[in-house]
Amino acid sequence: MIAFLFPGQGAQGAGFLHALGGPLPHPVIAETFTEASDVLARDVSRLDDAGALRSTVAVQIALLVAGVAATRALCAEGIGPDAVAGLSVGAYGAAVACGSIAFDDALRLVQLRAQLMEQAYPSGYGMLAVVGLNEREIGRAISESGAKAYIGNLNAPRQIVVSGSDSALERVRQRVIASGARKAERLTVNVPSHCELLDDAAQQLIAAAAKIGFAAPRIPYIGNRGARVLRTAEAVRDDLATNLRYPVRWHDATVVLRELGVRVMVEMPPGHTLSQLAAEALCEGSPIAAIAVEQSSIGDAAARIRAECTRNAD
Repeated sequence: MIAFLFPGQGAQGAGFLHALGGPLPHPVIAETFTEASDVLARDVSRLDDAGALRSTVAVQIALLVAGVAATRALCAEGIGPDAVAGLSVGAYGAAVACGSIAFDDALRLVQLRAQLMEQAYPSGYGMLAVVGLNEREIGRAISESGAKAYIGNLNAPRQIVVSGSDSALERVRQRVIASGARKAERLTVNVPSHCELLDDAAQQLIAAAAKIGFAAPRIPYIGNRGARVLRTAEAVRDDLATNLRYPVRWHDATVVLRELGVRVMVEMPPGHTLSQLAAEALCEGSPIAAIAVEQSSIGDAAARIRAECTRNAD
């Protein structure tokens, strides 16, 4: 089985949309860019320069476009997913890929999501990635620091992301380093995602999502909040509308994918962290093949996926 993984904010880098597919982009990618530009009445290909990427709105839209474009191109090459999961805003690409939401509706909802987040916290906030401590240890460090900070992403058993203000994150950084963390670095995210600070934004997004048509996913969709397979339209709607407010249990989601029988995990551009995390965290037992599409052209990626599927079938 193949799972498509869709990265969240922080995976972006200048020029990643232009690099998608290599020097000769797959025609489906160009068509997807045009479609997105028409829906949003803006040229989405301009959202990946260094200046544009300072905006949460530009980043989140560009990530959705990249994920859907790569998914469509791989499907055109005969490679489709058997299950999907996306981290944070990546969940929207996953929902498009499984047929639960139309691409145009996802674009509008992501644009609103990012606008609400940016308006709520235009500056002075962000996220801190901590490596080397587990959830309980980080929770204790946050408490000992006295900072108003929150666990946001549980990417791996000992790779956890904390959200809060700049000053709070600095206090947490000092505390976790003193507690034995190997690394504590700020992410290129300008908002405090996946915590109660975004409750008001989540309520507005819930109201907007209620007006959009959703369908039951055609293939397993793994939710962000509970890391469970969601099988109904309403469950996916709720997951997308509220995931900015609650921690993302990403490691648990990859465990669920493995339990479903997934042996090849393919990360959509521009990310490579999710595939690396899966390869490292799920290394025991049957091997997991992890492929990041951003490292090769669509044709090369399709060939690698076929080869890994053949190898895992042997």
